[in-house]
Amino acid sequence: MLDGIEPPSSPIRTERDGDVLVVTLARPAKRNALSDALVQGLSRVFAEVPEGIRAAVLAADGEHFSAGLDLSELTERDAAQGFLHSRMWHDALDRVQFGRVPVVSVLKGAVVGGGLELAAATHLRVAEKTAFYALPEGSRGIFVGGGGSVRLPRLIGVGRVTDMILTGRVVSADEGQSIGISERLVAEGQGLALAQKLAHRIAENAPLTNYAVMHALPRIAESGRDSGLFMESLMASITQDAPVAKERLRDFLAKRARKVGE
Repeated sequence: MLDGIEPPSSPIRTERDGDVLVVTLARPAKRNALSDALVQGLSRVFAEVPEGIRAAVLAADGEHFSAGLDLSELTERDAAQGFLHSRMWHDALDRVQFGRVPVVSVLKGAVVGGGLELAAATHLRVAEKTAFYALPEGSRGIFVGGGGSVRLPRLIGVGRVTDMILTGRVVSADEGQSIGISERLVAEGQGLALAQKLAHRIAENAPLTNYAVMHALPRIAESGRDSGLFMESLMASITQDAPVAKERLRDFLAKRARKVGE
């Protein structure tokens, strides 16, 4: 628990591991279903990342990452209420994706509905062999509302997302790895250790480089060729002007820098 600020009943637990913040979904009895309190808690955590934190890990208690929206909270809403609820999710998940630090998620068991939307907002996804993915919104008479229609097609393509929503098909961990839902696939129980290792490696990067990858790279990828190349030049010039970049270049030229692959 970070600085002892979360009450025992909090749906989120945070712990500082050096320059890495470990954020844990803590509703295992509910398969970490995403209640409004949990989503709003995520928004606060990623809006208030402590100084000195350079990367984060998003993990989950129990056997499942998240079974999605907490349906026990689902009430009949009119269009305006539904719109505002969806926008609350958008704001929270944007704080994950476009916050101060890169986020590595640990996916296991159910990564379903809103759980998959949350996973898609992280920057690297480590999946365990137990992970499975689904978008059951079609069978429930609703539509994705947590940013899934924007983020997921960019990860796996419009056709696959269409298939998952229309048919309710379940995607295995192996297939999820092959189509791009996850970047790493490990045996059961090994996800957290790898995610923490990756997060600590990411934390060693120059902060401005990490920030550029989080904020500039997605925008460059979605822009036209000329605009993308122009933004790339801007980011390259800004990052190389940072003192830490100049120091690391001097280390490289003096053969003091770590070699690629080490």
